Amino acid sequence: MKKKDKSNFCGQFNRREFLHTVGGGFPALALTGMLGQEGFFSKANAASSLNPLAPQPPMINGKAKSVIFLFMYGGPSHIDTFDYKPNMYGMDGKTIDVKTFGRGGKKNQGRIVEPKWKFKQYGESGKYVSDLFPNLGTCVDDMAFIHSMTADSPIHGSALLMMNSGSLISGHPSLGSWVNYGLGSVNENLPGYVVMLDQSGGPISGAKNWTSGFMPASYQGTVFRSQGDPILNLKNVNGMSQKEQRMLIDSLNHLNTEHLSSRYDNTNLSARIASYELAYRMQSTAPEAIDIDEEPEETKSLYGLNESKTEDFGRKCLLARRLVERGTRFIQIYSGGAHNDHNWDAHGDLETNHNLHAGATDKPISGLLKDLKRRGMLEDTLVVWGGEFGRQPTAEYAEGTGRDHNSYGFTMWMAGGGIKGGVSVGQTDELGSAAVENRYHVRNLHATILQLMGLDPNNLSFFFGGLDHKLVGVEGADPIPDVIA
Repeated sequence: MKKKDKSNFCGQFNRREFLHTVGGGFPALALTGMLGQEGFFSKANAASSLNPLAPQPPMINGKAKSVIFLFMYGGPSHIDTFDYKPNMYGMDGKTIDVKTFGRGGKKNQGRIVEPKWKFKQYGESGKYVSDLFPNLGTCVDDMAFIHSMTADSPIHGSALLMMNSGSLISGHPSLGSWVNYGLGSVNENLPGYVVMLDQSGGPISGAKNWTSGFMPASYQGTVFRSQGDPILNLKNVNGMSQKEQRMLIDSLNHLNTEHLSSRYDNTNLSARIASYELAYRMQSTAPEAIDIDEEPEETKSLYGLNESKTEDFGRKCLLARRLVERGTRFIQIYSGGAHNDHNWDAHGDLETNHNLHAGATDKPISGLLKDLKRRGMLEDTLVVWGGEFGRQPTAEYAEGTGRDHNSYGFTMWMAGGGIKGGVSVGQTDELGSAAVENRYHVRNLHATILQLMGLDPNNLSFFFGGLDHKLVGVEGADPIPDVIA
């Protein structure tokens, strides 16, 4: 007689799957009841109410309450910005043996492009910073530089997904989604996760970089504009009063809730219901949040709003500060659009490219750090700077100063939110081609951000497809200890 499989239950599920599946229905029934209550959506936290199956995330001591991720799309050159390589000066044009892997494939030899800018020491820490960033140089004692970052891909699309979601494959929740999933929203009248794109457009793969993946759709990023209406189509139809709109939304919610009652796991429908309520509340709160006209002229000047080259990025940085003040958990600001001429992807003319993009961001970012600090907000606002990878010490083409992609070693920095200022962690080799000391992966960066936000990176998980998924992967990752105060 064949031995009965004890793991099988009712000929279909094993016992664990049965309990998870059936048990999950009880919170859904409770949710359905709450959805039918008058005024439920106007009182409840939309983000947390849409995931009744979410476990309570393991909390640890963290100093940060919000994250501002300044994403330099295209891959800034670390050896021309913050990773000082004095031995490279005088080597321009020399062909050397060096292993590289970028857009041009794997190579064992290349022509050196020496750093195109001089470096100076700044602050009590004496940190060397390129002449590309004279304003940020004055902030180094509040910054922690990680010079030994590594990633899995030297190709923009997959590298962007890795930096934003911890995976090379699309469909995984982004970092901002994980933060909001773990902590919930502070301000029910504003999105917990906001994305601001470059004026020339968004990055390759678009919304995949701020998706909620297999999490409820309510955790995805909301794209904000820094001028005019923050979100298109937010205003009332001409002639419609607030009372009439309230009645319309209540009717829609009633119909959608009835439809949802038998489909409790339809997160897109749940998010749509919540989005109507959030949009209704934002009609009064969002315009005020982005109204920077009330800011003092001195503050606008600090961010570079009075200069044409810095006005756009400066406006986004100032808006980020205003959103943080109002409880937005995670804000991502992109420098660089889809086309190579409009991002940090310097394959041809390195000097023209980096002068343009550093010139547009240096003053606004330093203004953000200084403004946060003087308001007492830097201590609980974590600021992260970096791209999807760095750049090679060698030229990609036979002529010109352009550098190829480099995922073997590059620089990112962090400030505020529990970060130890004035430190530099890790090293690349003398040419900046690869990390050689205290190598850290993107997952270590993510683990550091989660820990500083008070979330245990190795226990924060989301059950999907039979697995407990984590931002830092199944194998987990440790935070970077030397940057944490």
